[in-house]
Amino acid sequence: MAKPADTQTTAATSTATRSTASRTSGKTATKVAPRTERSAAETEKIRVALHERLGELRDEYDLTLSEITELQRDRLTDSAGDDQADTGTKTFEREQEISLANSILERVTQVERALERLDEGGYGWCERCGNPIPVERLAAFPSATLCVTCKQLEERR
Repeated sequence: MAKPADTQTTAATSTATRSTASRTSGKTATKVAPRTERSAAETEKIRVALHERLGELRDEYDLTLSEITELQRDRLTDSAGDDQADTGTKTFEREQEISLANSILERVTQVERALERLDEGGYGWCERCGNPIPVERLAAFPSATLCVTCKQLEERR
């Protein structure tokens, strides 16, 4: 039967060992799980889902660009008598629309990158620590490149 002091010593030693093992050059290192290969069916299912998402995003981007063009045309024909506030409002709205289009384009790029990673065999693995990205995270955000822990660390910076 272990004495309470022995239990505390064991717990402290265990915690210190885990803490020391997880530090490498001031950075937190996590144990990397061995990579397992996906079956061809799983890979194809992921590929189809990513291609569908890519198509949706490209359609959304094209629609957004055509709406921006149409709104810009309307603003140019309806600018007679505008004061500074009207001009400022139109500029602000145009910048918001362009920002939205750029956001969609960034998501297109992320999905294209996910497809590249799938082809290279790196899809589903964290780019920072090498651990597998949880299936739940990939289901919610298919173009994720970081595991939850690494993403949280990135967002804190």
